Amino acid sequence: MKNVTLNVEGMSCGHCVNAVEGSVSKLQGVSEVKVNLENGTVDVEYDAAAVGVDAIKETIDDQGFDVK
Repeated sequence: MKNVTLNVEGMSCGHCVNAVEGSVSKLQGVSEVKVNLENGTVDVEYDAAAVGVDAIKETIDDQGFDVK
């Protein structure tokens, strides 16, 4: 398993947390997603053989947030 911390702009509330955590956790190979609103980060634990960082970023982007 690999871990990545992504800087994400635009998250400000519980709905944002649910949108990001819910969508990313549905990706095959993702085992854990944790949003930190205060820091504007998303920590993801994933299986690199099943999913890549680009797919994770795209999923967050699709929810309307900017991954930096």
